[in-house]
Amino acid sequence: MVSARNYTHASYLPPYFSVAPMMEWTDVHYRTMARLISKHAWLYTEMLAAETIVYQKDNLDRFLYFPPEQHPVVLQIGGSNLENLAKATQLANIYKYDEINFNCGCPSPRVAGHGCFGARLMLDPKFVAEAMSVIAANTDVPVSVKCRIGVDDHDSYNELCDFIYKVSSQSPTRHFIIHSRKALLNGISPAENRSIPPLKYEYFYGLLRDFPDLRFTINGGINTIDEVSAARKAGAHGVMVGRAAFNNPWNTLGHVDTAIYGAPSRGVTRRQILKEFEAYGETVLGKYGLKPNVRDVAKPLLSLFYAQPGNSLWKRKADAAFMHCKTMKSFFEETLVAIPDFVLDAPVGAPPLGSKDPFANIHTLLPPPYESREQELQYA
Repeated sequence: MVSARNYTHASYLPPYFSVAPMMEWTDVHYRTMARLISKHAWLYTEMLAAETIVYQKDNLDRFLYFPPEQHPVVLQIGGSNLENLAKATQLANIYKYDEINFNCGCPSPRVAGHGCFGARLMLDPKFVAEAMSVIAANTDVPVSVKCRIGVDDHDSYNELCDFIYKVSSQSPTRHFIIHSRKALLNGISPAENRSIPPLKYEYFYGLLRDFPDLRFTINGGINTIDEVSAARKAGAHGVMVGRAAFNNPWNTLGHVDTAIYGAPSRGVTRRQILKEFEAYGETVLGKYGLKPNVRDVAKPLLSLFYAQPGNSLWKRKADAAFMHCKTMKSFFEETLVAIPDFVLDAPVGAPPLGSKDPFANIHTLLPPPYESREQELQYA
C-alpha cells in the first residue's frame, strides 16, 4: 500500500479516493460542496485546455481560482503543444494546485478529434513523455497521467504496457489514473464511451503486477463505497469515482472519510452543509460581472437529495427560483420548504450496497506478464 510519505503534501492523506474530472460538472462550486461533505477525498478540476489558460492569462481567476479550503485539488490540463503546456503550467503555479494531471483519456470529438489531444495521445507515447517532462519541469508539484486502457483497435494489454513503460521511463510520471475501458474515437458519443466498451479490470491489476514501482488509480464503473473498498482490497493504490459522486454526492462522498480513510464520523447534516454553502455562494455571486449567477452556484446542489422525500418538488422549486433569485439566501428560503426536516437534519446513513464484488477473482484473470521491448521502444 502507498504511504503518505510518498506525497509532497504531507498534510493531506494520499488519494485513496478521488472524484473524477468531469466537464461542466466538477467546477469550483461542485468542489466546494464536495469538500464540505468529505474532508479527505481528492478533487479534480474540469479539464482545462492549455490554450485556454495561456490565452486567458489576464482573466485566470475565472478559470483557476479556488478557495484554500478545497485542498487537495488536482488541476487537469489537456493539449498537444509543448510550449503552451509549459506556459499553462507556469501560469497555474500561483494557484497552488496539489498535482497536475495530463488528459490522455477524453474520447470527446472536440478533444480527441481535430485538436489531437485527449485519448488520441495514447497512440503517441513519445509525445506524452515529452509533455509530462515539460509539465514537470515547470512545476514543483507531482504530475500524473489519466488515460484509457487503449484506443480503437490498439487495445491489447501489451500496447497499454508499452504506453505506461515509455511514459514512465522517459518522464518523471509515477502516477497513472486508468479508466478501465478503451476509447472508441469514431461512431459513438462520449456518454456511450463510458458504457459500450467493456470494462477490463484485469488490465489494471496487471499493471500493478508489472509496474510495482508506479502508482495506479482505478477508474470506470465503480459506483458505491463498497466497490471502492473492494478495489482497494484487491490492491488498487487509489480509486477514482465519477458520475456517482455527482449524481448521489451525499451517499457517496458522505462515507469516504469514515469507510476509506478511517476517520471518525463528523455527524454532519445536509442542513449544516447548506448553511456553509450559502455563505460561500454569497461571496462569489457576480464575481465576474453577471457570472456566476444563482443557477451556476447552486447547480451541484440539485443532486444533494437524491432519492429522498421531497427531491422532485425541490428540483421544480429550484428551476423556478433560478428565474428570479439573486441571492443564495432567497434561493434556499424559496426551495428548502420542499424537503422534510428529518431529511435535512439526518446525518449520513448506511452506505448503499454495491453489486457483488467485481474484483473478487480478478487475480485469476490477469493477462500474461508484460515483457518490455526496451530497445525497440526506446526509438519508437
